Amino acid sequence: MALPVYTAVCTHKALIAREVYEMRFTKPAGFMFKAGQFILFDVPLLEKPDDIQTRALSIASTPDESELLFVVKLQEGGRMSRWIEESLQEGSSVTFKGPFGNFTLKPSSGAAAPPSPVSTGEGTNSGSLLFIATGAGLAPFRPMVLEAAQKFPGRRIDILFGVRSEEDLFWIEWLEETSKKSGNVFSHIALSQGSPSWTGHRGRVQTVAPQVVQNDFTGKSRYVCGNPDMTT
Repeated sequence: MALPVYTAVCTHKALIAREVYEMRFTKPAGFMFKAGQFILFDVPLLEKPDDIQTRALSIASTPDESELLFVVKLQEGGRMSRWIEESLQEGSSVTFKGPFGNFTLKPSSGAAAPPSPVSTGEGTNSGSLLFIATGAGLAPFRPMVLEAAQKFPGRRIDILFGVRSEEDLFWIEWLEETSKKSGNVFSHIALSQGSPSWTGHRGRVQTVAPQVVQNDFTGKSRYVCGNPDMTT
């Protein structure tokens, strides 16, 4: 059965970090999704608009928000990167299909088809939850963390966000605000090449994660999304 094609209008486009764009679109009537899922945008080749290919982006908004939120890290020469940077404007109409993916909160173990280079979900939600993201891999965790904070108010939720330097950071205010409001969400920021003035965690997320959980991953549901290097 063919999936419906939805049309949306860009209401916001902003460069929020080094080579990172945030975008908002109107939510089409009847479009429903789960936190953690992704959609496939129809992306034209700038030199040949009739040449359309799909590109996947994780939905960063919650299912009950009125608009669809996305964040993307530009890739030099990439079709979607060029389209976003050179063509997409506020007021532009876009088409997409979806939602796709099983990278959602689960009461039992599970894994998902990745919209990003790495997306995995391991463990059960009987204990605490650990979200580890690098770069734009933070996108699906925004709605997932908010959902988890509501569904599991008695469970500790740690979110570790890693980027290269201060210039690459984004959504830090959201992380801090969520931690303050929820009471059970704890955010941790790691820079692999931070400036001398950086006072937070230093190093790649795979080396910082054991510090965050005090070397004890027992019973923790682990969700990972971002650069595949973090799994090696």
